[in-house]
Amino acid sequence: MKYQKPRVKICCISSIEEAQTAILFGASAIGLVSEMPSGPGVIPEELIREIAQSVPVGIDTFLLTSKQNPEEVIAQQQKTRVNTIQLVDAFPISGYTVLRQALSGIRMVQVIHVVENTSLQDAEAIAPYVDAILLDSGNPSLTVKELGGTGRIHDWSMSRRIRDSVDVPIYLAGGLKPENVHNAIEQVHPYALDVCSGVRTNGHLDKHKLEAFFSHIK
Repeated sequence: MKYQKPRVKICCISSIEEAQTAILFGASAIGLVSEMPSGPGVIPEELIREIAQSVPVGIDTFLLTSKQNPEEVIAQQQKTRVNTIQLVDAFPISGYTVLRQALSGIRMVQVIHVVENTSLQDAEAIAPYVDAILLDSGNPSLTVKELGGTGRIHDWSMSRRIRDSVDVPIYLAGGLKPENVHNAIEQVHPYALDVCSGVRTNGHLDKHKLEAFFSHIK
């Protein structure tokens, strides 16, 4: 079977300049992190709006939100004006319908943290309600939840099983970097890759790492 080259989302974007750099190297999506219990890249919602409004048409702007209440997520989107919502924590099934009704045309991506054997069942249950699933390596069961940006790799064989079992696009995140991205693609064949720390040095986008990351995808 022939697979298409995956799209790339660069996450934890913190400025208009970083967004421009990510897009210049080939990113088709950027991730903008709102308030989180832990993890890197959190910026104010006012800045998220500025960055989202600055990017060219055709670039997906992801709002990463840890909110679990549909009304709070709706308020965030209306304030930030992103075109994609990335729900990084568990979300009530009934809440997806509320979001759909209120946010016409906004894409919904649900994160599943591949830490337990129930990940496959969770993905199969959620898939009919969302536009895509993003597989990451956080741990929502900790006292201080890890909801992304851990830099850890999870079980890619489970990611592949999920990819083969659902009918929505799969974004693969968690510990990706230039040295392992080719293997990740070969094992999982995701629709898209999501990278944060793997293309950064001291928290800032590193053009050399970006170039290496995209070269290994080609």
